[in-house]
Amino acid sequence: MNFSDFTGDNGRRIAKDHFIHLLQVSRADGYVKPSELAILHREGRKFGLTPLEVDKLIEHEGKHQYDPPYALSEKFEHLYKVAEMILADNEATEDEKRLMKRFAIEAGFSDKSIPKLIDMLIEGVRKGDDEETLLLEFRNKYLFKE
Repeated sequence: MNFSDFTGDNGRRIAKDHFIHLLQVSRADGYVKPSELAILHREGRKFGLTPLEVDKLIEHEGKHQYDPPYALSEKFEHLYKVAEMILADNEATEDEKRLMKRFAIEAGFSDKSIPKLIDMLIEGVRKGDDEETLLLEFRNKYLFKE
């Protein structure tokens, strides 16, 4: 089974990159923890995947180049999910933060805004802030204010 075999209701390919992105973060410390596995399964369910299908994807889709979305809100959503994955074990390691920085660079965020963005997302997720609130805060405080 290959993730690219799955399509959404409208016939478009499911967000393979987003899922693989989360998978890479979950493996940043060398293995997938149970709390991270729960997030991967939750995200897989959103695409209509069964637990067995998600497990097969985790096993077979190791290396993959991240191809970020175009819209800011979708890029932000991906990074928000990464922050959730990082904090699944209530710990944000430097390796996980470096990986998040790499994804932010690939998504096109500016060098000046990335450290603020990462800190804001990790602290926001830690406090339980929702994605929309953090996106609004990012737009108001950091976007175009560099």
